[in-house]
This record gives sequence, structure tokens and C-alpha cells, in this order.
Amino acid sequence: MAEKNMKENLQSFAVKQVLHYLDENPEKSLPKLLDWADKFDKDNTLPSQRRVFHKILENPDNNWYKLIMSLWTDLDPEVRKTFFENFLVNTSLIGFGRQEKAMAQYNCNIPWAILMDPTSACNLHCTGCWAAEYGNKLNMSLETMDNIIQQGKELGTFMYIFSGGEPMVRKDDIIRLCELHPDCMFLAFTNGTLIDGKFAQEMLRVKNFVPAISVEGFEEATDSRRGQGTYQAVMKAMQVLKEHKLPFGISCCYTSQNLDSISSEAFIDDMVARGAKFAWYFHYMPVGNDAVPELLPTPEQREKMVERIRGFRETKPIFALDFQNDGEFVKGCIAGGRRYLHINANGDMEPCAFIHYSDSSVYDKTLLEALQSPLFMAYHDGQPFNDNMLRPCPMLENPEKLRDMVKKSGAKSTDMQSPEDVDNLYGKCKPYADNWTPTADRLWGCSHNCAACSKKEG
Repeated sequence: MAEKNMKENLQSFAVKQVLHYLDENPEKSLPKLLDWADKFDKDNTLPSQRRVFHKILENPDNNWYKLIMSLWTDLDPEVRKTFFENFLVNTSLIGFGRQEKAMAQYNCNIPWAILMDPTSACNLHCTGCWAAEYGNKLNMSLETMDNIIQQGKELGTFMYIFSGGEPMVRKDDIIRLCELHPDCMFLAFTNGTLIDGKFAQEMLRVKNFVPAISVEGFEEATDSRRGQGTYQAVMKAMQVLKEHKLPFGISCCYTSQNLDSISSEAFIDDMVARGAKFAWYFHYMPVGNDAVPELLPTPEQREKMVERIRGFRETKPIFALDFQNDGEFVKGCIAGGRRYLHINANGDMEPCAFIHYSDSSVYDKTLLEALQSPLFMAYHDGQPFNDNMLRPCPMLENPEKLRDMVKKSGAKSTDMQSPEDVDNLYGKCKPYADNWTPTADRLWGCSHNCAACSKKEG
């Protein structure tokens, strides 16, 4: 234990010294640090990563260069310092080491992040929102969430993400958790309407909380799903955060109806101008008995999203992620504790925010016991669920896999109002999976096998 703590303390000290050096003059310091990395990496363990950073730093007009430098020009210095220390040192260096050790010791998945719902209550009622299926009366106590975080840190998890419901309904407790665990990073998927100047001051004080604000595109698209006036309230929240020099990003659920708006250059440029540093895209999921399968994107639309988001990474100073289409960068499905898990407001531990089945509760199992439960072990043993990383999900693209795991593990629906039989969910996802497969296989072949492209072009 003493040896482990010494190693972690040395890692922390080294990174803090680097960050202090960067703060003096990032434009001059970053190239020097990269030159040092070249000299010290005698085993040539990270050649591709270093080449990428050299390319970025050699061109000040590069979108990634602009994004990196904006972290110094746009953010409060102490908030930036805390973010780097918690994310780079605790969440990445120290956390990853503990996770690897725990995975070897317990032979199960250990999550990089835990997503949990403080409440199922929400001040909005958005069309197609899976959270609404839980009802609006469920809450996890501050003590329960604190205990989850304490357990998680022992296993190496220092990243905690809040969803709901609307997590900001519990913003006082969220701030309290930030105070109790200053070594962790906290993020919330929020509609943004409850963020005001007073809360921004609290964010400045604790320094380890970042909101990801949900938007559906411009005003018409956002208000049509989230209610009249929502867009203007969200834009006001972004203005408050930018004025206080606080980091934030956006969360975008794309459907067959809003895809063009939410992935347009004009939309991304507007979000960058408003101060967003990341854009997290989610594919609409047909979860719940009241889900609307017509909102599922067509194969042509999803292919368009693949092209657009990857195009943004080459041209826009914002970190764009696509939860459904970026499987190749994380080797498939990240759920089931492989990189994250979800705990709903009723305390049910679920493999994924979109998989509403569970065989474990925080009230009768520890976090580690849940990760060793039949359902989570089925994820552990079954990942990746497909060799084509454009078909990573055991629900949306491989629905027979989820159906089998739920039935064999004895997991139950966690929907408190209208429990959904897994066969019903399978019936909604199977046609989508069949329709997407030819396009996904063509795209995967083209990006990993030149002969596939040549054959198509011929």
C-alpha cells in the first residue's frame, strides 16, 4: 500500500509541475514539453500520439491548436488547474492503475466512470426521453451517492456523471458531493435551464464540476422537443457560464427529425462561439413501451452523422464525440462496467443508461458485488459484441445479444411505471439492426480494407 501511494504521489507531483510550467506560457511551453517527451520515451511507446501532437503544435491555424489554447484564454485559471489535475492525474493516471489491478484481482469489469441519477424528477418533459419512464418521484440520498463514490474510488473510479430526470433539481447535493470529493471530476447531462449566476459562483468555488447542456439544434428544433422558451433559457445559461469563464459542453440526441439541424456547420459554429468545448452526440434509443421507433435515424442518416462528426474533428475547435459511431476508438461497447455503468434514481445498477434491466441494487449489493453479478459478467464475457465497431451495441445493433443476457441472468425491467419485456425491446431493435448492417459493413470495410472500397467504386 505504501509503495502504491508513493508511486501515485510521484505521478501527481510530476503532472502538477508540468501544468505549472504550462501556465507560464502555453504557446512556448507545449512544444518544449513535447520535445522532452520525445527524448524521454526511449522505448518509443507512444510514437503515433506524439506525431499527432507535433502536427497540431506546428500549425497555429489547426482546429485542435485553437481548442487547446482556448483552455488558457477562456477558462478560469484555478478551474483549469483543478480540471487537469483531477482528469489527468486522478481519473487517468492513478485511476487507470487501480482499475487495472482490480480487474486482474476480481476478474470483472471495473468502470472508468459511473453515471448515476440523483433524481427522476425533471422541470421539463421532452418527447422521447427515456428518463420520463421512471416516473418523477424517485431520489437517491446524498449519503447513498457519497457511499457509491467512496466505493468507486477504492476501485479506481474518479469520474462521476449525473443524469436523470434533471440532475440540477438536486444541485445543492451535487455541489456538496463536489466538496466531499475534491479529487474527483463531476459532469452532469442537464437541460441547462436551472443554471444561473448563483450556481456559476458555486462552480467557481468547487472547481470540479462541468455541465453538458442538452440541445436539439436551433430554437425551433429544441423547443419542439423540450418546450417553448427552452432554447432561450439554454442560451442564457451558456452566456452565464462563458462570462464566469467556466467549462461546459453540449449533449445532442439525434433523431430522424432533427439530424440535419443538430449536425450542421452553422450549429457547431454557433456552439463554439458560445463557448462550448465539447459536443457529445447520442443516437436516439427506442427504450420504453412509449418509445417512438419512427425517431430512429435511417441508415442513410446515420452514415451522414458518421461523416459529419468526423469532419468536425478535422475542422472545428471543439471535441466532438459520437457515442454510437465511435466504437472503434474504445474497442466496442463500453457499458457493463467496461468503461462505465449506470445507477438509476431507484438504486438499480444497470449496464448502461439505455439498458433498463438490472439484477443488482445499491441497497443490497456493493459496487463490486454488482460488477460480479450474472448480468454484468455477461457483459464482461461477451464484449465486444461485434467485430464491426460500427455495430457495437448489444441492444440497438445486436439485439439478440441483450435478449439472451437478460434472460439468462434473470435481470428484471427497472421501469417503475411500465416494465418492458425484453422481447418487446428486441422487436423494436431487430428491424433497425437488419437495416443498418449492410451500411455498417460497407463503411467498416471501406475504412479497414481498401479492396472493399475498390470493389464498390468499380
